[in-house]
Amino acid sequence: MSKINGFLGRRNFLKFVGLSTLSIGTLTACNEIITNRSQIRIPENNPNPNPVSAEEAKRRLIEGNRRFINQNRQYPNQTKRRLQSVSKKQYPYAAILGCADSRVPPEIIFDQGLGDLFVVRIAGNIASNETIGSLEYSAANLGTQLIVVLGHKGCGAVSAAMDNQPDDGNIGSVVDGIKPSLSQNPRMRGNINDNAVINNIEYQARKLQNNSQIIDRLIRDNRLKIVGAYYDIDTGRVRFLT
Repeated sequence: MSKINGFLGRRNFLKFVGLSTLSIGTLTACNEIITNRSQIRIPENNPNPNPVSAEEAKRRLIEGNRRFINQNRQYPNQTKRRLQSVSKKQYPYAAILGCADSRVPPEIIFDQGLGDLFVVRIAGNIASNETIGSLEYSAANLGTQLIVVLGHKGCGAVSAAMDNQPDDGNIGSVVDGIKPSLSQNPRMRGNINDNAVINNIEYQARKLQNNSQIIDRLIRDNRLKIVGAYYDIDTGRVRFLT
């Protein structure tokens, strides 16, 4: 089975999750939109020989963020021995769908190290076909049982969506991916910008499940959980929404 930097080739990934014999309507990057839900086959056993539950993964993230806030960081799993270990295999205990903002690096704000987190970053932490495909890989092939959709205070992409002005270049596709979140379940209390960021976090979390048959099946089988989280760039604190 061919691997490149820890990634299986697309064809082998499809075989791994049992999709190679299916009639697949659309292929976009790693994301597979499957026409028949009943035909999806996920590996019976978690690929991680020492799987970490969603609850334990969340606890580790909370503890790591507390260390970061208190300036008591441990810089775990950053030794040469760890480097050599994860060069052979990776089993990250949590996946993060975060914003590309330079002030929100997940490994730092959660005080984690090499191979701990499977991080996908894009402006506005949107669930695009590419980000969904990457998270499918983490959950199905690496055994990650927690996905965190991490938004943050002062998100420029969310502000651009709120302004509702045409954007030059490809950034418009990012803004378009956020706009639907602004009209769903508007919050009546608090800062309007913070409310928009939280609405977007919750919207993207739902979209991950609704637009991925693989992620949806793993959630239904109690093998995966998606939670939202809000990062305050002023204090460094991460607040989990669920």
